[in-house]
Amino acid sequence: MKYIYFLIFIFIINCTGNKVSNYHGAKSLEIKYEKIHINKTNKNDLVDLIGPPSSISDFDENKWFYFERLKTNQSLFKLGAQKISINNVLIVKLNKFGILEEKKILNLNDMNDLKYFKKTTTKAFKKENLMYNVFSSLREKINAPTRNRKK
Repeated sequence: MKYIYFLIFIFIINCTGNKVSNYHGAKSLEIKYEKIHINKTNKNDLVDLIGPPSSISDFDENKWFYFERLKTNQSLFKLGAQKISINNVLIVKLNKFGILEEKKILNLNDMNDLKYFKKTTTKAFKKENLMYNVFSSLREKINAPTRNRKK
């Protein structure tokens, strides 16, 4: 009985009321979004305020992306399942001189649930094909047991 009380005691000590959260990317993007201004903020101001971009577009080097994501544990009963609390993406476009031309922020409400097709593709050949029959008979002759062959 002492062991059971000891295990329960250890379990209770290890449980905390604080939720575990995982933060990724730049923090407080919505506040920093309000501090940048079109035709006034330049590339250096962005790096000073927010930091280097999380990603730069492969097609346009003047399009920068900043990401912010906060995941928190839901509850003890969910066994560590995490929920996305904050999911912000800041997209900024600079002109050829490095001055801010466009800014846009996407938040958790802008996320889309993508639905994928579950349709499968069919084979280009069928078993009734002449070539399939020829190769099948060759395969059967090659894989024939050795007892039918004379030594």
